[in-house]
Amino acid sequence: MTESRLVAPQEEPEDVQVARTLRPGSLDECIGQDKVREHLRIAITAAKQREEPLDHTLFHGPPGLGKTTFANVLATEMGVNIKVTAGPAIERPGDLAAILSNVRPHDILFIDEVHRLHRAVEEILYPAMEDFALDIVMGKGMAARSIRLALPQFTLIGATTRLALMSSPLRDRFGAHFHMEYYDAGAMRQIVARSARILDVPIDREGVNEIAQRSRGTPRITNRLLRRTRDWAQVKGDGRITAALAEDCLASLEIDGLGLDAVDRTILLTIFEKFGGGPVGIDTLAAAIGDEAQTIEDVYEPYLMQLGFLAKTPRGRVTLAAAGAHLGIEVEEPADGGQPRLFE
Repeated sequence: MTESRLVAPQEEPEDVQVARTLRPGSLDECIGQDKVREHLRIAITAAKQREEPLDHTLFHGPPGLGKTTFANVLATEMGVNIKVTAGPAIERPGDLAAILSNVRPHDILFIDEVHRLHRAVEEILYPAMEDFALDIVMGKGMAARSIRLALPQFTLIGATTRLALMSSPLRDRFGAHFHMEYYDAGAMRQIVARSARILDVPIDREGVNEIAQRSRGTPRITNRLLRRTRDWAQVKGDGRITAALAEDCLASLEIDGLGLDAVDRTILLTIFEKFGGGPVGIDTLAAAIGDEAQTIEDVYEPYLMQLGFLAKTPRGRVTLAAAGAHLGIEVEEPADGGQPRLFE
């Protein structure tokens, strides 16, 4: 179900080509994540002055917030090459050894989904990160011997959406940790305006606001909605995106004013209508809407919880008064912190 969601933060094949066009090329072009940008700017300046590579850096947070973008920006700012791979793609220690043997001084190795590295691969990575050395075992049994090969000093940049799934030894070897947060309304408006300018799409201020407020604080979703609205404006209008046109387009795609789609609303309405607002166990909820419990936890719940529409309790999921107000359902939220209930 998530593969076809327009507001899914995970990268889709259609996003890859557009990302190359819209991705910022420098820190000055980046929008939002102010604290992250400030610390990265200091780290880059200091590393250049010392003529050293950057510290190993870990970006973590929800998908679609720019972890890959910042990795590429760091390579550009440092004037070095970047090699890009993903945790699941490195199946054997030999795969990682082949990659590391081709790294040049000060280069950046970017590993997306670093939490999915195999443990055997991690063991090869530890001395590479700490001592810039590659330990290779030659032979088997009694004849086996270990050879240590020196590596040039390089920077490993990891990205993960599941920080808790990373092993502590690997996590502790990153010298800099940056948490990527959802973008605020002002940053989202700037991102919409910038993307529209690059794509040469005429858009007025109200049109920018309509797309920005439905983008769930995620630039990847912003660019996806902008492309859909651009097509709508070309066919249904004169090519210019206005507030009314954006509202019509996104309403036809079942994306409401807060960026909720049909699946989000189904989850909330199911808890309200079938379980009286909750609490309801995650497995029961998954069975009721015909989806997997893990998908609900990883994909749907984070944004609903961020909005204050859904809460986790020891007894299960509970919808809150804000969700009722958004859906037009009256909900009484007890002053004692107990579970909300529907008005009779």
